[in-house]
Amino acid sequence: MAKKDVPPRWDRKMQQRLARGEAAALGELYDRFASLVHGLAHRVLGDERAADRITREVFIHVWEHPDSYDPKQGPLRTWVATLTHRLAVQRLRATETAALAREGSGTAEELEHKVRRASVAARADYIAQSMPAPLRSALERAYFQRRDYRQTAADLGITEDEARRRLRLGLQLLSTAHDIEAPGAPPGYGGAV
Repeated sequence: MAKKDVPPRWDRKMQQRLARGEAAALGELYDRFASLVHGLAHRVLGDERAADRITREVFIHVWEHPDSYDPKQGPLRTWVATLTHRLAVQRLRATETAALAREGSGTAEELEHKVRRASVAARADYIAQSMPAPLRSALERAYFQRRDYRQTAADLGITEDEARRRLRLGLQLLSTAHDIEAPGAPPGYGGAV
């Protein structure tokens, strides 16, 4: 089993390839993370065009500054998600602040509340996408299909105790979306809103 502080081999190799300027590496990275980036940006901004712009900005940043990712600090996926979150929140603050100044309706506190709500939603999405498939599938059945733990156990072919365990762990992970520096969230995701 790999040590926790050793980054996945793919992450290290990808960072090295990007640092060498391999365009194919950027294409692979885009194929792997574009939906994550766009989804997080859209979750924060609530706007398709703005999410498209953030997606472009994230991959431009990765291409122009590949050395800003340090594999020793965590997975590449987490770094990309953190970068996306930071850029999307900056964009949300800028647009909302401009709207506040232009229209004069609303307050700075309402703006911060909106930013906080968008950040929590984005963190919850990231946590759900990142959790192990068995936990995610149990939660999806319970939430989207309105299945209880017994029905979830039958659907998944597992024991009722295992279904309860998966649901409990999944919900515990999701509950960290509200935490400052949530354990399941990317580093800097919590307090950096």
